[in-house]
Order: sequence, then C-alpha cells, then structure tokens
Amino acid sequence: MQFGIFSVSDITRDPVSGETPSEAERIDAIVRIAEKAEEVGLDVFAIGEHHNPPFFSSAPSTLLSHIAAKTQNLIVSTATTLITTNDPVRIAEEYAMLQHLSKGRMDLMLGRGNTAPVYPWFGADIRQSLPLALENYNLLHRLWREDVVDWEGKFRTPLQGFTSTPRPLDDLPPFVWHGSIRTPEIAEQAAFYGDGFFANNIFWPKEHYMRLIKFYRQRYAHYGHGTEKQAIVGLGGQAYIAKRSQDALNEFRPYFNEAPVYGHGPRMEDFMEQTPLSVGSPQEVIDKTLTFREHFGDYQRQMFLMDHAGLPLKMVLNQLDLLGEEVVPVLRKEMEARQDPETAKPPTHAGRVKDKYGDGPARQPRPNANRGDNVTGGSPYQDVR
Repeated sequence: MQFGIFSVSDITRDPVSGETPSEAERIDAIVRIAEKAEEVGLDVFAIGEHHNPPFFSSAPSTLLSHIAAKTQNLIVSTATTLITTNDPVRIAEEYAMLQHLSKGRMDLMLGRGNTAPVYPWFGADIRQSLPLALENYNLLHRLWREDVVDWEGKFRTPLQGFTSTPRPLDDLPPFVWHGSIRTPEIAEQAAFYGDGFFANNIFWPKEHYMRLIKFYRQRYAHYGHGTEKQAIVGLGGQAYIAKRSQDALNEFRPYFNEAPVYGHGPRMEDFMEQTPLSVGSPQEVIDKTLTFREHFGDYQRQMFLMDHAGLPLKMVLNQLDLLGEEVVPVLRKEMEARQDPETAKPPTHAGRVKDKYGDGPARQPRPNANRGDNVTGGSPYQDVR
C-alpha cells in the first residue's frame, strides 16, 4: 500500500503568529515538504491546481518536475488536474514529459475542481462541467494510446492526423486517478476505463464515500477489468499528530477554528466525530485510519492533508516526522496483515511495464525523418508503417 501527503497549495494566515507567508515562501516550503516526505519514508506527494489567490499551484507539472529532480523514489502526482478547463492536448504533452523526466515516478488525478470562476477564465461554461470532463478525458485517453488521432467533439476544435509528443514513457500512459467528492458519473468514468478512483474523504461522513466507492467497484467489475476487490481505490484524510493527545488538540485548535473551509463552524471534536479528521496521538491516528478499511474495503493509496490552514513550515515538518516514523510503519504492517489476497497491488510504472511487456523490451518510439516542413508524414514513427 502507498502512503503520502497532498496539498491544496493554500496560502493562509497563521492565526497564532498573525503572519501570512508570501507566495515565494510558500513555494519554497512546499518543495521542502515534498523532500521531507521522501526522507521519512512516504511514497507519494501530490499537489492541487488553482488559478487564483490565495493559492499558488497554477502550474503543477512544472512544480512536480522540480520535485522529481530533487528526489529519488518519491512518486509525484496531482491532487487535481482540471480536466474541464485544461486542453487535453496540453495535459497529454505536459504529463508525458513529466513521466519521462521522473523516469515513471508519477501519476495524476483528474477532477473538475471547486472554483466556479475558473471556467470563464479559460473559456469554458460551468454548466457544461460534467460533459466537458467526460469528453476531454475521452480525447486524453486516446492521445496517450494512439500515435495518430483523428477526433471531433463539442468543446474544442477537431484534430486531424495529430500526434501528441513526447509519446508516453515506454509507450505506457501515465496512471490516472479520477477524483470526486460527490459525482457518480466520475466514478462511472473511472470504472469504464479501468482507472483508479480517488475519494477525497475529508469533509463528508463516511456513508457518503461508501456509496461512491461501492458504486465504482461494482462498475469496475461490470466492465470486465477485474473483480470488485481488484478495483483501484485511493483515499484522502486529514490528521494532526502530537505525542500526547491533549497537546494535539490544543495545538491544532486555533488552526481549525480559523480555517477558511470549516472554521467558525462546528466544534473540532464534533467535526472529528463526523468526518475523517483525526487529531491526537500517533496511536489515535492509526486507529482511526484503520477504520477506513472497515468502511471502504482494501485500497491502494492513503493520502493525508497536513500543510493547510496556515500551519507554519516547522510544524508541518514535525508532523511529517511523526507520520513517517510512528504512524505509517504501523499502518503498513496492519494493512498488509489484514489485506485480502485478491486485492490489486498499487499502480507503479515498473509494475505496469511488466504487466504489458512481460520480460520483453518496452516500445521506444523513434520518429521518422523530418520532410523539411517540420513534419514526418503520415506515419510519424519508424516502427509503424
């Protein structure tokens, strides 16, 4: 099982010190956080996508390329890549490049986002968000699997004889998660293509996500990708950890109370009882996280949100020490001991290459010669006639 952290890239005032970090400070901090994640033995770091203040991650593929260059084993991913307002051609190109630069240590999560104004900023209509998500991914899926694509849809100009470059590393498209908070059509889309489904699992009661994940598993099996137990599921979660439970509650309370999303609302203890938020000792965080398996079944990836609500860098790094040294090792052991043998392994590039090629060599596309007009002709690659 894979464990990691994800960030929404918020820049939030620290309610204890009263200071708000600059964009430059927050960007430097997130790189340090990703490096720390690898240092403490986590598997994955993911960043969201936003195009407005108070967020900084408007170019996640650029940020993740930098992080991949500064790490050795960490899988870099997105906590949301906006499939609705990004051109699927650019997603295909940018993330195939990230796949090459990271030597396969990447995947991405597609979603519609939760910022309504972003749609007109990029020339899209929010009323068409679901059809946009479905059509754009249909195109993206083909761009990574077909050397030459002829395509026509409703929301962008047609493509004739188009080749997305570079081709995916080892001719194997990046693994895709489809993230959703509430939409069964996105779970259906993930199941149809045999992709992963990621349930945000932060703000809503467990019963809500149980319905979505059960539906995804049923449809995954329906489309013939495997059994319900073999479906690929990821979960989010929130945690604040301290050696002593009361210290965790006292330290996190001012950040919870002033958080932009849930501050000035329910009491922290009530929110903890009703949602996946876990604030307490390492053992308390372990115990609550283990209940996720009871509710949702075996799953492949557990991500934690730990750098939000104005928490200063020093506090976040301390959280990662506790997560990596005292929480995740126990969760790995316990999850493995309880896991059904039918459960699919977490997706990795090396494992998927093995599944596709066995012991044979992976395809390495080599372009035909430039005809003199910056194109190669009807057959762009030497191994395709």
